[in-house]
Amino acid sequence: MAYDGYTLIDVQRDGPLVTATVNNPPINLITMALFGELARLGEELEADPAALVFVLKSADPDFFLAHFDVAALIAMADAPAPPTDDANAYHAMCHRFRTMNKVTIAQIEGRVGGGGAELSMNFDMRFGVIGKTVISQMEVPIGILPGGTGTQNLPRLVGRARAMEIILGGIDVDAETAERWGWLNRALPANAIDAHVDALARRIASFPADAVRLAKQSVNSATLPMAEGCQQEADLFQTLLFSNPARHAMRRFLELGGQTRDGELRVAEISGAVAQG
Repeated sequence: MAYDGYTLIDVQRDGPLVTATVNNPPINLITMALFGELARLGEELEADPAALVFVLKSADPDFFLAHFDVAALIAMADAPAPPTDDANAYHAMCHRFRTMNKVTIAQIEGRVGGGGAELSMNFDMRFGVIGKTVISQMEVPIGILPGGTGTQNLPRLVGRARAMEIILGGIDVDAETAERWGWLNRALPANAIDAHVDALARRIASFPADAVRLAKQSVNSATLPMAEGCQQEADLFQTLLFSNPARHAMRRFLELGGQTRDGELRVAEISGAVAQG
């Protein structure tokens, strides 16, 4: 898939790894135009059978995604649409990144707020920069509330009380706090984030694709009651166990020294080398 026709996002692919860099000066505001491109990118990525890992980053070191265009929200309020029970288009985009059978990684090197923070909450992983990354939900101070999955996802990530502090307080949360609270996977030095995210993305992209896809599906089922989630895990485990790629990878693991004393002391290294054989 070529991923052509984007003006605000630069999309590059390297085998199963797809990287998209947002460039919408001056602050990467989520305008209607950028929203349209992000939504289309999500649809194309979901439909791309060869893509396995997706990284979203920014061309601006100070802003990942500022927030949704407030002027556009005012225009919507001036011409309100009839109420609907259907999930809105922003929800649909966020859910697509959360549920697609690709691993989604947000590389957040600057500020992210409002709808940008909400979009990134739906990614599988988020990485930030110490002293640079700042997250906020600035909706309540301007008379609204997070309407792009934020009130539902944030309590699941950081807990109810901290979500209340972030949403009701409209505060800035620095990278170190976001990492400690569970919003960021890691807060990294500015000179280390590129290498860390790239190495992780490429490592995952080298693994058996079905194992990656079904492992994400199984983790997503953790929102189900325990018995249902465990049943889905068992079903997906069986699906993979009897597959040819799994048998090949497990044999290769043993050939490389798995289940030996020396091998198990460096099991991450050995397991990462399985795909190279």
